[in-house]
Amino acid sequence: MTAIPLDVANDSVQDLWRSIRFTARDWARREPVLAGWLTHCVLEASTFEYGLGVILSDKVADSVLPVRTLLPLMLQAMDDDPEIIAAAAADLDAHYTRNPACGDHLTALLFFKGYHAVQAHRIAHWFWRHNRQILANYMQSRGSEVFGVDIHPAARFGRGIFFDHATGIVVGETATIDDDVSILQNVTLGGTGKESGDRHPKIRSGVMISAGSKVLGNIVIGEGAKIGANSVVLNDVDPHTTVVGVPGKAVGGTVDDKPSLTMDQSFDCESFDPGI
Repeated sequence: MTAIPLDVANDSVQDLWRSIRFTARDWARREPVLAGWLTHCVLEASTFEYGLGVILSDKVADSVLPVRTLLPLMLQAMDDDPEIIAAAAADLDAHYTRNPACGDHLTALLFFKGYHAVQAHRIAHWFWRHNRQILANYMQSRGSEVFGVDIHPAARFGRGIFFDHATGIVVGETATIDDDVSILQNVTLGGTGKESGDRHPKIRSGVMISAGSKVLGNIVIGEGAKIGANSVVLNDVDPHTTVVGVPGKAVGGTVDDKPSLTMDQSFDCESFDPGI
């Protein structure tokens, strides 16, 4: 059975949830041993936000913050700020459309820890903005333990964020990630030392940062730029520019306006100077 076609950019979050529930009913028939879990996470949830809250709280909860305490807190955040839900839906579609291993939205919702880590951060960021920094830091710590992704709760995220594989991603306190950004595993958006204040990168829309890269300092990675794997970037990157190496240097432009959407990690080898 094929999932209901969906264009998250034009359809509502309710349509997204309807499609996900359609897929979940099919999965429950095909894999009865997981039917109870699918019912708990998806089929008993009347809305996308409630289902997301159940999934996240089940993963993040512990003896200090059990599900019965954590789930209402998450739902409070989502109810207060509808942008959390809109962004979560866009993130889910990003994981579906940019990952060839993802056959439907439900797969990303249930199984992709990069998606879970970003949504847990969105909740922690709400706590941070509402003067509940202790709770935000607790959520950040739990997210780091559970997902292997360390995001400071003050970091600001746009919509359509794709953390592919996600293990080892670190995002510092004053970092900003704009819309439609893709980041692979073991990427650091960090500072350059012990300085205080605004000290972390600003990642503009459409950027793709490949596995193992380190982007350090209060620098701007321009719109539609591409950072090659294992690069160390210490300076601003112009829009629609490909940067590789240690230290990172520009080796040309980008074929696509938004490399984050195509996930093409190649670059023009003829223009690459291995001496950099």
